[in-house]
Amino acid sequence: MMRFCSTVLIGIAALSLAAGAELRAAEVLNVGKAVPTAYSFTPLDIGIESGIFAKHGLEIKSHGMGGSARLQQGLIGGNLDIGLGAGPELAFVAKGAPVRGVAAMAGPPLLLVIVVREDAGIKTVDDLKGKIISVSTAGSLTEWLVKELSRQKGWGPDGIKATPLGAPTAQVAALRTKQTHGQLTDLGLAYNLEKQGVGKTLLNFGDYVKDFHIHVIYANTKMIKERPDAVRKFLAGWFETIEFMIKNKDKSIAISGRIMNTPPDVTSRIYDKLMPMFSRDGKFDQKALAVLRKSFVELGTLDKEPDMSKTYTEEFLPKTKPGA
Repeated sequence: MMRFCSTVLIGIAALSLAAGAELRAAEVLNVGKAVPTAYSFTPLDIGIESGIFAKHGLEIKSHGMGGSARLQQGLIGGNLDIGLGAGPELAFVAKGAPVRGVAAMAGPPLLLVIVVREDAGIKTVDDLKGKIISVSTAGSLTEWLVKELSRQKGWGPDGIKATPLGAPTAQVAALRTKQTHGQLTDLGLAYNLEKQGVGKTLLNFGDYVKDFHIHVIYANTKMIKERPDAVRKFLAGWFETIEFMIKNKDKSIAISGRIMNTPPDVTSRIYDKLMPMFSRDGKFDQKALAVLRKSFVELGTLDKEPDMSKTYTEEFLPKTKPGA
């Protein structure tokens, strides 16, 4: 009996040592999300909670950054290793920021819609001419999308009046008080506004801007130079998470719904609409990059169109499809 107990204790100690060694071996990555609660960035939470990143030897510390500018500041300052941001942030890289896009995270802007007041007399997209639509800030992706829609309709960039009002709460308040006819917002908030009877979703920008990268995964150049394997591990974990989400809808909406604070029915609608936008290989599309390059000048972010090949790299993308 004593011999048996000794054997068991030795075995337990060996397992504990192995577990401790595995824990110590996990590489810590500080990962920033441009918007803490946006569905686009919940794959990070799903990958963490499902153990996918841990399987790749990573311990992820997630940080909500409150916008693209703060995300890039975190990357530039070295407080973040990896950033989940918007495609237009490649303009920061073109300006010389020590950051690179390392994966095309998502394509067309299926996340973004225009919600209009029920009593605004707006039945179709053509009714938007001359109307006031709130956007986040001047020079933002949201402003560019409104101007691009106006150009596509033949009204020039100012045929729809894009009005910067800042945070979504301010935009909703303006909509409720009839200071605006509508607002450009994300799909989750749009569904909630519909349930509250505040407005209705008129259009999805994914139907109008098809060649695009709404989201890109970034890494600071120090990270790329000194810890290239960690970048590879993160991207392998990310794309494995996307495959997991495709195959496990219920688990995915349970986690993402908690992050977004949306009920299951709304989260399920968001999942169905937005999963197709996620890239499954991370490769950059040249047509999408051309649209982004053009938008930098139209927004006044850059004086001339940059060489986009210097803003990203595909060196760290998985060589094979996850699960293959």
